This record gives sequence, structure tokens and C-alpha cells, in this order.
Amino acid sequence: MARPLAHPRKRRLRALAVPVGLALTASLGFLPGAAGAAAPADSGPLLSYVVNTVPDHATVGAVERAIDRAGGKVITAHERIGVIVAHSANPRFAATLRTTPGVQSAGATRTAPLKQTGTDDVGKPQRITAAQLAAAERTAKAKGGEPLEPLQWDLPAIKADQAAKVNPGSRKVTVAVIDTGVDDTHPDLKPNFSARQSANCVGGVPDTSPGAWRPYDPVEDAHGTHVAGTIAAARNGVGVAGVAPGVKVSAIKVSEPKTSLFYAESVVCAFVFAADHGVQVTNNSYYVDPWMFNCKDDADQAAIVDAVGRAAKYAQDKGVVNVAAAGNANADLAADKLTDTGSPNDSTPVTRTLSPKTCWDVPTQLPGTVTVAATGSHRLKSGYSNYGLNQIDVAAPGGDSKQLPDLPAKNGNILSTIPGGDWAFYAGTSMASPHVAGVAALLKSAHPKAGPQEIQWLLKQQADNPGCPATDRTCTGTPQLNSHFGYGIVNALKAVE
Repeated sequence: MARPLAHPRKRRLRALAVPVGLALTASLGFLPGAAGAAAPADSGPLLSYVVNTVPDHATVGAVERAIDRAGGKVITAHERIGVIVAHSANPRFAATLRTTPGVQSAGATRTAPLKQTGTDDVGKPQRITAAQLAAAERTAKAKGGEPLEPLQWDLPAIKADQAAKVNPGSRKVTVAVIDTGVDDTHPDLKPNFSARQSANCVGGVPDTSPGAWRPYDPVEDAHGTHVAGTIAAARNGVGVAGVAPGVKVSAIKVSEPKTSLFYAESVVCAFVFAADHGVQVTNNSYYVDPWMFNCKDDADQAAIVDAVGRAAKYAQDKGVVNVAAAGNANADLAADKLTDTGSPNDSTPVTRTLSPKTCWDVPTQLPGTVTVAATGSHRLKSGYSNYGLNQIDVAAPGGDSKQLPDLPAKNGNILSTIPGGDWAFYAGTSMASPHVAGVAALLKSAHPKAGPQEIQWLLKQQADNPGCPATDRTCTGTPQLNSHFGYGIVNALKAVE
């Protein structure tokens, strides 16, 4: 789920705050139409579709032929889960396919034509002062640890600094960062990066050529590199430390160039690729564009939920723990109604009033996914973080500029890696989710035979719940399970003990 703090999410990424650079080196369903005969192939905008079928060879083959007859082109077919990705300019393409035997759902994954262009509104970085940097270095030298670790209030908040002394994580465990790509040349990430388990899934077909997984733009697409550092930045005497500095991290890029939008076909590819390449944990700090919530009473959006849900379940069935950010709208995901004013975010947004019971944030609210809320340094819910009783599984540090830690930089956001060998502060549930992914990796390291359900149960069982603040009426539930923290803030030390 980076965009600036000004809007809880004009796009899907779960990072809120503008990157705060450190001056350390050089710088730091849309047109389904009525069922009937196929229209001419050039009669509408060229869109991408997911067509979900009975998952068997004969059915998939028959549907592929139907796609051709309806004026579509098959891009790829995930036969084992029955998801076909196709392109078509026929405005009645989806409606036609929905009447085809064996098709269970079909819909457009976007509202804007393919090959769109756009820009991101990443703000200017705020640099720390030389005095703050010097103070951090003095503290690190006195106490040990990485040079910038004194600025990482988030590590002691979940006892990850103590956990690293017991078990930093196993090299047999890999966390895949499904995101904007990762700069694997960063000195804090290079020691733990797994190129063999990395790819560019943009468009729905994995590209594993060297470097294909790297960000398109080192500034606009820094989000994935930041997430990767929180998970597994190495303890190598450089920069920061990750929650699980001994595990491996891989990159599966799913963001469109220029727009950084995450479409369903790319996310489906990412989950399948991760499962087929021996990944143990995925981190998902985004929502699937263009809808903040996909409503199952809309045929196109229902097809997106179906396709991504099948891929996520496929990964879980192969032993993968999927961890996802809860979102940055300060919304109660358990409320009777929600208002979405930012969707679709690839064309003209409209105001929608919807029910969380039928409209899901994908992949965050998919069954089996670990849903993560964000906290600040005072162990309170971050002001932007989504919440909801029985919607949040666990919480973790995501940063909050209003909750200031007593550290040299006194910055309440999360410090991690960015492209080009630098580091920056971000805030968002995007930053909370990788903390949980790191703890899940530590649990998998300590319990290599544990499956996804067991890892999720341990995350909850070992979490420390601060309980509802007496002055915050948005928090409901008990000291053991509530709307702000779920089962509690994760604990890295308990994971390795």
C-alpha cells in the first residue's frame, strides 16, 4: 500500500509520509456492456481483463478460444488457478465472456486504456542535520549496532534489536517484496538479496532478466526499497538494520511505469511467482488499483477479487504467509458503511458509499492474509491507520509524526533504505506491514515446518496488546483483541525464543 501525507491514499501504496532524505552520501469493469455478439475489436479503449475459469486444461483451452472469438488476445494463462489475462478493445468483451461455459467471472482490471502515462506527487525530502547525524553515530558507537540504528525507534519497539542477538533469521527463508521494485545494489540490501526469486511481473508475465525487478525511477518508486530494508537490511556495519537481518529478501515488481499503479494481472503473477519459487513470506504494502475497495456486486470488481484471491490462496496452499498493510484512510473497516472518494484512481474518481461486508480492500482483506495496522513510538494507533474490530490481525510500527521518540533525530517516522545507497524516513501502514513480515520470517526460521496458519497464530499469540486508550472512543474490544491493534503489537524476541 510513496504518496505524501496530504491524502490518505490517492493511490494504492500504503506509505503516507514524504521521504525524509538523509544527506549521507551524494543525496540520500468498467465497460461490460450488454451480452451479445462481439463488437469490432477497435470499437473501444484497449483494456486488460481477468477471465476466471474452472481450473482444468480443457476448460482453459476452450475459454482461450472464446477470448479470441470475442476480439481478445490472451496474454497469459495461470492454468492451475484458472486465471486468464487478456487484452481487448471490445466494449462487450467481459459481458460476452461471462456467458461462456466454464467462465466463473470476468472483468476489466482498469478503467483507463493500456499504455497510459502519468506522474507521482512525491514531495521534497527533509534532510536531517549534521548534528543529528553525529549524535546518532556517537550513540551507535557507544552502544554497538549499525551506524543509523539509534534513529530506528521501531526496532526496540518490537524487540527486534534483542531478537537479532538470539537468531537473526535463516538464510533458508525468503521474504518477497511485492511492490515498486527493489534496488538490490544498495549496500544494506545486497548481502541478503535473492535474484533467483525476483522478477518484474508488470503486465502479468514474469520477466526474470537481470535487474528487471529494480525500480523504474529511483525517486518516485523508492517505496519497495524502503520496505525491503525494514524487513532484511543486513547487520554489516552500514546504515540501518532490518527486523530479520539474516533472512533473504526478493523483489517482485508490480507497479506500472510512470503511474506506479498496481493492477490485478500483475499482482496475480506476483503471488504465483512467489509460490513457485520457494518464497516463505510475501509483503503487500498496497491495494490493487484502480479501486480502493472492490465490490463483489460489481461484475468487473468481483472478477478482480476472484483472480487475486485465487492467486493468494495458491501461495498460501504452497506454504506462503501473506502479510498486508491495512491502509491509510483512518477508516473503521468494521463500520456499516464507508465512503470512497478516490476510486477509480486511473481515470475520474467518483464518490461511493459502500459496505465493507461486500466491498474488500484487496489483498488486505482476502481470507488468510495477515492484516496489519500501524502504530507510533508511543504505542498508540497511528493517526492515519485503518482499524476495525475483527479486521486487524496485528499491529506494528508504521510511524507517526505526532508521536516523537526520544532519539537523536526525534523523528517519529520509519527510517529505512531507498535507491541509490541512501536512507529516508517514511510513514504509513506500508511501513508497519514489513515489520510483521520480518517477524513472520523469524518465526519461520525458528519453526521451519510451521505452515501459514501456524505462523499467523504465533504472530497473534506472541503479540503485546497495549489495550484501548481510555480517551479514544474509536477503539473497541478487549485488552486481548481490539479494533486498533488486533491481537497486539508483534514481538520479534518472542518469535526467536
